[in-house]
Amino acid sequence: MVLRGIDFRHILGGSGTQGFFGEGYPFHKILKPLGLNFEGSTFVAKTTTLRSRKGNLPLKEDGITPAEFFPECIKVYFCKGIILNAVGLSGPGAKFLFEDGRWQKIKKPFFISFMAVGESLEMRYLEAINFAILFKKYLHSFSASVGLQINFSCPNVKIGLKTPDLKTQAEEMRAMLGIISSYVPIPLLPKINVLTPVEVAKEIADDPNCDALCISNTIPWGALPHKINWKKIFGTDISPLAHLGGGGLSGKPLLPIVAEWVVNARKSGIKKPISTGGGILSLDDVNVLKDAGASSVSVSSVAILRGWRVKKIIRRANQIFGG
Repeated sequence: MVLRGIDFRHILGGSGTQGFFGEGYPFHKILKPLGLNFEGSTFVAKTTTLRSRKGNLPLKEDGITPAEFFPECIKVYFCKGIILNAVGLSGPGAKFLFEDGRWQKIKKPFFISFMAVGESLEMRYLEAINFAILFKKYLHSFSASVGLQINFSCPNVKIGLKTPDLKTQAEEMRAMLGIISSYVPIPLLPKINVLTPVEVAKEIADDPNCDALCISNTIPWGALPHKINWKKIFGTDISPLAHLGGGGLSGKPLLPIVAEWVVNARKSGIKKPISTGGGILSLDDVNVLKDAGASSVSVSSVAILRGWRVKKIIRRANQIFGG
């Protein structure tokens, strides 16, 4: 996937899959000998907010490392191929991350991920402005080309795009793209989920400041009941993470939903690249999204659920998209 002349390869990591700087997580050390290897993919940093955010994931004193080996805000169901998480964008904030300096030392093109989380539209715009000003300050010191993934769809913050008014949703996303692009002339990749109607996505894709779309973020607990049988999957109508807001679902059930969304997006006339992820647990799953019209794919939950397959999935993606 080439954006503004920058080759971001054919497969991306999901935001947060490798942490804020590619440092990974403790369990990665266990899975690496079995095949957990992200070489050949493009690094995407864990989504940051402008200011530090507690979220639901306790962090160590360094501000980036999970304090729990098995975080209580993440439920993993290996046999079912699903994950439910309510992390809630825990992190030290953008200023801390830029000042750390590790982003500037990365040698290959990658993406930073950002989300504005203010309760009002004005607050979110102000966050975007301040983040963009901060980014501009440090951009010249980056060793590699960098893009920005703008997260519009994290279900665990319970704020942001709450209005059912499709026109207002599209206007906010386009305005955010315009704000950020006026400060940092880099590739912008809005991250949405399959709850975003295709007609809204087309408005975003048609915006000159949008370089590509990223689909899909996790699916909020209870959404799309006609496509996801929540009670059958979990054995209950009540989320195991109800005390944290319900959480977002990733893994196997998302694949056919994402593929259908991409097919409809292409039918609607969206021409710009679409980076797709959601439910990729095997080599054949990559082909499903390629056939649906994806421009690239991303690996995320598979790193936890089927970590030994990551290396092969990356190789397959580079073969079929690069060939």
